[in-house]
Amino acid sequence: MLVLLISGTKVYAGDKIYEQDSLLKKQYILNIMHHVADWQLNDWNTNGFKHPKVDWTNGACYTGIYALGAIKNNEKYLTALVNIGNDLNWNTGRNRFMADDYCIGQTYSLLYTVYKDKKMIAPFTQLADSIVSKPHNEPLDWKNGIASREWAWCDALFMGPTALSYLSKATNNPEYLNTAIKLWWKTTNYLYDPSEHLYFRDGSYLNKKEKNGKKVFWARGNGWVLAGLVRVMENMPANHPEKKKLEKLYQDMAVKIASLQQPDGSWHASLLDPESYPVKETSGTGFYCYALLWGLNHGLLDNKTYWPVVKKGWSALVTSVHPNGMLGNVQAIGASPDAVTDDSTEVYGVGAFLLTGTQLYQYLNTHPAAARN
Repeated sequence: MLVLLISGTKVYAGDKIYEQDSLLKKQYILNIMHHVADWQLNDWNTNGFKHPKVDWTNGACYTGIYALGAIKNNEKYLTALVNIGNDLNWNTGRNRFMADDYCIGQTYSLLYTVYKDKKMIAPFTQLADSIVSKPHNEPLDWKNGIASREWAWCDALFMGPTALSYLSKATNNPEYLNTAIKLWWKTTNYLYDPSEHLYFRDGSYLNKKEKNGKKVFWARGNGWVLAGLVRVMENMPANHPEKKKLEKLYQDMAVKIASLQQPDGSWHASLLDPESYPVKETSGTGFYCYALLWGLNHGLLDNKTYWPVVKKGWSALVTSVHPNGMLGNVQAIGASPDAVTDDSTEVYGVGAFLLTGTQLYQYLNTHPAAARN
């Protein structure tokens, strides 16, 4: 049984009862975010970390926990992240130049902006300097182990450029951002399909087809990209020469993604063959809703067109939360579309959910009438 059961006009969430239209009330949004985040923190405290604390899976989760913690009176979530950083001595992963292993760097930089403690970014700054100094002239080829050196798979666009971009803003060093953008376009030239406005997961998928004969475009994979894109743009100066080009990419992808939303409000694991994966999937859905709401909050998307999309998406997300706060319908770790169940969960799905909730909370601060439409 999931957390939300609709009976008439009532919505039951855990041990509380809300009116059905309360899903868009700011207090409900905070409550459901607390419910999900507290379940995750309690699971870590009770059962330990399923993946290493420095791992990309948790790194993606930390981004959402930070976003919640940045809302006034939610500092306990920032404290939890500081404790994790201290446990790791603020280091990134062992595979220094693989994007997965420095995904956590974006959270370190964000925490530094709050606490101004240089130890939080000192190790990652050294790594970032090494990344900037590399020539980056090696062709991307999925077969040559390039993933350990550059961003040869689309997931990496949430892990690597974001980390460099947040460090750039935290240190006021444009070299990190410029390197992030340079390598963003290198990966885009390799994996982006301009006719579909979607990214292949990696080079091995360039010629693969789904059961219905269409190209294989993975929902969470493109969710990583779109969420990563807005997190890079968040750190760009208004006058940056690449800003308009990235905004155009974002808007092209947003049009495509919105057109692929399913009747249940979610995006299924395969974007172009949803019938083969008929169950909603919440990690891709969460990243899409987050990225689209970010665009609404920053004036890059039309409210009339995209508000109904994110409203339906939010409903799909909250109806996947279990009574205890566990987020379900998260596809397991993988590289392509796969089956999902109500009981499947993973930490990056929690991160996507919390990123969405915080952007929705911000949107309703400036568009209070939207909650009634």
